[in-house]
Amino acid sequence: MKVGTKSVLFGGHCIALHWFFVFVAWWKLYGFPWDPRLWLAFFLHDLGYFGKPNMDGREGETHPEFGAKIMGVFGPRWRDLCLYHSRFYAKEHGAPFSRLCVADKLAIALTPPRLYLALAALSGEIAEYMALSCERTAAGEPKFASMRLCNTDRERWYADVQEYCRRWALHHQDGATDTWTPAVKVAAGSSAR
Repeated sequence: MKVGTKSVLFGGHCIALHWFFVFVAWWKLYGFPWDPRLWLAFFLHDLGYFGKPNMDGREGETHPEFGAKIMGVFGPRWRDLCLYHSRFYAKEHGAPFSRLCVADKLAIALTPPRLYLALAALSGEIAEYMALSCERTAAGEPKFASMRLCNTDRERWYADVQEYCRRWALHHQDGATDTWTPAVKVAAGSSAR
């Protein structure tokens, strides 16, 4: 079973849990989500990981397209809400990140460490995430350098991720231009691109 599928079924993007933390994050950031289309977006936005061989490689980075295709039945605004929930996807396509992106980042900060680490270990995705903490881009810069992540201890790594995501979400809540996310994400020599 591919890591993306495991993530959706029982990992860090678990279909039964992740949507709830996105809902709570949205409520904290923007108020209660009365529109049922938002609830659908909370549920669908990461389902595109299903069948992906990686989380942050070329294939994994296209995961927003699946939810966006479904949400597109409600119009371009709803398609883009899902499509640009990934800050890297938005940056690569020259588009502003969506409010769902902000809620998705805050959701990480709200997910209890023991729960997230158990799920991410069960799916195996934590190994990829921690390896990418020190991998470099084609320009020689660490992909996630601005996040300042520990990559030797899972608990410390996740605490660093949560702190960064909390700060990113609160700073970008009002739609401020994203100067934190690097334009180039995939490492030099990576087979993912």
